[in-house]
Amino acid sequence: MRKVSSPKYIALIASLVAALISSISIGVFTQEFIPAILNFIVVLTLCFFIFNYLVREFIYDKIKLIYRSIYRFKTHDPKELKALDKKLNDPIEAVSKEVLSWMVENRKEVAELKEQENYRRDFLGNVSHELKTPIHNIQGYIHTLLDGALNDESVNQLFLSKAAKSSDRLVELVNDLTRIGHLEGESSLTIEKIDLVKLAHEVLEMVEQQAQEKEIKIKFKKQNARIVTVQADRARIRQVMVNLMVNAIKYGKKGGKVTVGFYDLDQNILTEITDNGEGIAEEHLSRLFERFYRTDRGRSRNEGGSGLGLAIVKHIIEAHKQTINVRSTVGVGSTFGFTLKKG
Repeated sequence: MRKVSSPKYIALIASLVAALISSISIGVFTQEFIPAILNFIVVLTLCFFIFNYLVREFIYDKIKLIYRSIYRFKTHDPKELKALDKKLNDPIEAVSKEVLSWMVENRKEVAELKEQENYRRDFLGNVSHELKTPIHNIQGYIHTLLDGALNDESVNQLFLSKAAKSSDRLVELVNDLTRIGHLEGESSLTIEKIDLVKLAHEVLEMVEQQAQEKEIKIKFKKQNARIVTVQADRARIRQVMVNLMVNAIKYGKKGGKVTVGFYDLDQNILTEITDNGEGIAEEHLSRLFERFYRTDRGRSRNEGGSGLGLAIVKHIIEAHKQTINVRSTVGVGSTFGFTLKKG
């Protein structure tokens, strides 16, 4: 069924109005019925063809041309453009829908650009802030040594040691920035079948000294002593486990514990790393995986780290097309969990 807004119906309605006005006028002046009827038929026919031509020539065809231009911009397939002419009965409605769709997409794009601009500004501010602290420390120690402290054996070794620690922090920060840059531009993973339990024990040996320094015990859930296999990039998942375990040790309480558990979720395996530290307030949880985001900037910086560990973890897990989440209660502790496809 054709819509009322088609050219023929528009021309017909306009012609009817013109013919009625003309016929009523003749009927009033001549007081005769036959001339009015004949006038109605002639005017209706003549006006219909004129209005139909004008509407098509100066309105519909131009609107169809505009719509084809819009459609050509969206698609480069000539077959679709040919099919478009056959199904395009009402270009005015089609253009209205396209304009409305464009407005919605444009608003969404503007919102995304504003969000990216805010993110870029925050990121640059955070990078400069993180770089500034170790650079200023190194600069201060070196200038102090050059000003005469180099010959003072009671301070030269201390200042050199502190400058070395600041330079190590600077190198760590640059390495993590480079690493996360590679992760963003890298889509290839070396997927293989790996034993998560075995990998977790390897990671435990790597972080054992840090755990001992804080008298933290790392335990595995009893039911997870068996082999748990997944399909993943071994090197990347080792990095995920290292970052999460180091994070749990760093923010766990002295003399506390860190628990590692594996859970079967049908097609996936959920790995959870839990600490019984201070926990994280709810308002911070949604932003925890952002680069350089710190719940307590002063304390976090004193604990060390680049502030990019959780952002790296998120990139790696998402590269595997899986998810990572966190739940936490202040005063109780935090649990970080990520899924991987079952092997």
